[in-house]
Amino acid sequence: MKKKLVIATRRSRLAMWQAEHIKEKLEALHKGLQVELLPLSTRGDELLDRRLDDAGGKGLFVKELETALAEARADLAVHSMKDVPAELPPGFSIAAIPAREDPRDVLVSKRFASLAEMPAGGTIGTSSLRRSAQIVERYPALDIRLLRGNVDTRLAKLDRGDYDAIVLAVAGLKRLGLEARATASLSEDEMLPAPGQGALGIECLAAREEVVALLAPLADGSTTACVLAERAVSRALGGNCSLPLAAFAQANMDNMRLRALVASADGRRVVRCELEGDIADPLALGERAAQELRRQGASEILGFA
Repeated sequence: MKKKLVIATRRSRLAMWQAEHIKEKLEALHKGLQVELLPLSTRGDELLDRRLDDAGGKGLFVKELETALAEARADLAVHSMKDVPAELPPGFSIAAIPAREDPRDVLVSKRFASLAEMPAGGTIGTSSLRRSAQIVERYPALDIRLLRGNVDTRLAKLDRGDYDAIVLAVAGLKRLGLEARATASLSEDEMLPAPGQGALGIECLAAREEVVALLAPLADGSTTACVLAERAVSRALGGNCSLPLAAFAQANMDNMRLRALVASADGRRVVRCELEGDIADPLALGERAAQELRRQGASEILGFA
């Protein structure tokens, strides 16, 4: 058995927590295994003055980590699955998706208890087209403003008064012990999550069979199936973060329920679907959802009809 593994990770406090979490699980599973962290800065962490879709997409958070894997400086990388592009480069594999944390979004505000309470012109910080489109659909009078940076940076900007409220993934707050900062949970009906939100993905080179074998026990079957279905929707519709797209699957025994939506960036057009399928074939369910969204006009909304 391999005696040492190196995990490539982003440098943010949340990314480091996630990598440390996987490190502890691996060392507990495989006695005698040493695991080290290799913190790296990514372009996604450095480019804070624009939305990701304007700067090059989700791959900005993973490219440097994948380079470390390709150059054998690291054996695996830990990602938030919502940051992983729908298509991986040739030779790379998501070897394990552990059990998911709460996938929902939350409102964080020092002034307002809910989105419905916010007055016309109230400012909400987010860099997510998915979040902004769903907010504007219901609350068109609110002012959506760009908010980039890690969780601590975003909270600091809120506390400084730059925004009346911000929207964050509750999973990140929980992992950092900051769940008390959440003002209100947003139900899936109010804010459908991003594909893979709340789930971690462990990536390695597909040819590294010994690493794949060490990671296999970390995988959670139900979470993996749900995330695969969600990502299949994204892949079938173009697969990058310039899409105001949401997808969320829930497993129930042998069945899976998948909800998905596509929206115009201004929130004026939103198409939704809800389907059920066999948990054993999540990719087929995701592709069916994409077809249904296209039938309702998703291609036209996304600009490639």
